[in-house]
Amino acid sequence: MTIESNLELSFATPNKGERLNFKFEVSLPGQGITVITGPSGAGKTTFLRCLAGLTRAEGYVSVNGNVWQDGQHFVPTHRRPLGYVFQDGALFPHLTVRKNLEYGAKRAGKRTDNPRLVDMDKFIEILGIGHLMDRKPDNLSGGERQRAALARALASRPEILFLDEPLSALDQERKNEIMPYLKSLKSLDLPIVYVCHSQDEIDHLAGTIILIEGPGLPIKAKARFAEGRLFTDRRQP
Repeated sequence: MTIESNLELSFATPNKGERLNFKFEVSLPGQGITVITGPSGAGKTTFLRCLAGLTRAEGYVSVNGNVWQDGQHFVPTHRRPLGYVFQDGALFPHLTVRKNLEYGAKRAGKRTDNPRLVDMDKFIEILGIGHLMDRKPDNLSGGERQRAALARALASRPEILFLDEPLSALDQERKNEIMPYLKSLKSLDLPIVYVCHSQDEIDHLAGTIILIEGPGLPIKAKARFAEGRLFTDRRQP
């Protein structure tokens, strides 16, 4: 399994009065955890959102030979077999953890024959959220919400999992709490694309690293890097 992308995106920033031009041309491995890292504003989350179809970019994306977008068609996010965990978890506040997971399972639709299935009962145990199933998000700590959000993403039976700085909103104690659960993802037969800027997370989780150094600069080639290039270009309008 491989993940191929060749995307371009251009938009004007609302406050700085400049235009950002992003180009993402990269091949990612279809296994393990690939970390996308770099300074704030370099385009890490933008790249992830483009892969997921949440931000519309021009170009090509394919996962395991299945084309998600090209010049002729664009598969909307809800039809892409992916799981996505945002920085704040984005759980439905009016639903219990159990109902949030059931919603994720409904998203699976016809993906019941996905060979990369996760044993949810086992993973709920691994994530340590069994006792939280009847609570609503307002009654969870930050670490508990992120673990529940991860379980909901896995319940959708994704073929690929996107994690957008899942620890960035947590204090160090909560980060230490959830890190072992993120490490357990390595045991899954599931490719994961993980955005972060923490060296500790990179050291503990990354199998492949893609570094976006900053506007106009290509990624550096070094150990564990994917093939391709990923850069942004800032130009005055």
